[in-house]
Amino acid sequence: MKLGVPKETKEKERRVALTPDICKKVISAGFEICIESGAGENSFYSDEKYKEAGCSVADKNKVYSESDVILKINPPIAEEVSLMKKECVLISFMYAATNPSLVESCVKQGISAFSMDAIPRISRAQKMDALSSQNNLAGYKTVLLAANALGKIFPLMMTAGGTLRPAKVVIMGAGIAGLQAIATAKRLGAIVEVSDIRPETKEEIESLGGKFIEVKADESVKMEGGYVTNVSEEFLKKQKELIYKHIADADVVITTALIPGKKAPLLVSDEMVKSMRPGSVIVDMATEQGGNCECSEMNKTIVKHGVIIIGESNLPSTLPMNASNLYAKNISEFLLHLATKDGFKWEMEEEITKGSLIVHKGQITHPSTK
Repeated sequence: MKLGVPKETKEKERRVALTPDICKKVISAGFEICIESGAGENSFYSDEKYKEAGCSVADKNKVYSESDVILKINPPIAEEVSLMKKECVLISFMYAATNPSLVESCVKQGISAFSMDAIPRISRAQKMDALSSQNNLAGYKTVLLAANALGKIFPLMMTAGGTLRPAKVVIMGAGIAGLQAIATAKRLGAIVEVSDIRPETKEEIESLGGKFIEVKADESVKMEGGYVTNVSEEFLKKQKELIYKHIADADVVITTALIPGKKAPLLVSDEMVKSMRPGSVIVDMATEQGGNCECSEMNKTIVKHGVIIIGESNLPSTLPMNASNLYAKNISEFLLHLATKDGFKWEMEEEITKGSLIVHKGQITHPSTK
């Protein structure tokens, strides 16, 4: 089979779906790979490197029209789907539950589509878990952005001129990104407090040196596939009341809360931002889904009530070398699970296939998308 890797077209995107080293591995398994010219340049992988790995390099139209499988990071736009040949297979992030127009385009074109964000979060799929690999990097980068914007240092420092107190960082959400943010902030010497609606995260938070801000859970909190899927307004109100004083005393607030297929929960109100000291920093990781902070703006850094609010929506893209390499490992493991050089296995009842297949030969198959 021939794999096609087009250049990502999303604004501010610097990643590429396959890197030269991973291409070698995939080619050794019997696949052919065609890369769009310039696809890897923003990740510092030249066309020459791809050629040395055994890939062919072509223009966009050739990549789409001649490939049996298209490997991407971001969901393709309708124009890109229309360039794929019938019965082509797309593998990328799709966010199908909130992207019905993409699903419709795939159905219309008669292709099959697997979504990287729908891969079940089970132990044998860990090597394919691109959400985790990218969120890990995002959690790290949020802390660096906050540290760079903050007008003071993170660690305790004793100098001849006096003692500098450590910065206080409040992190909201202890998923993959939140846990990495805790570890990074602690390595930089900050005092870290963490809020999460799941009481079972307390042990992990404390093992990384964070202090758990505990909100008593209620029956509305439901877990599904590693995500919180249902939270009552009453619970969110209690959470806000408890963390209000922690935010008012914080130098940095990092928010990481997302609910798949839904608008991000509002965790930091305008009133809370007003309570923070001038020069404090908020990094909102959820701006692409509406934001956790009432004042944040997607892909902008603004100052509101004297507080610096960073709304970068694509944090992994700011670390394109690592992010591309990790994603390439994830997507190649996924591909080699689904197919051999001779074709796809189409094991429709196998857990990973069933969970991630959104459209099969122009027919919608995923229950939630139906």
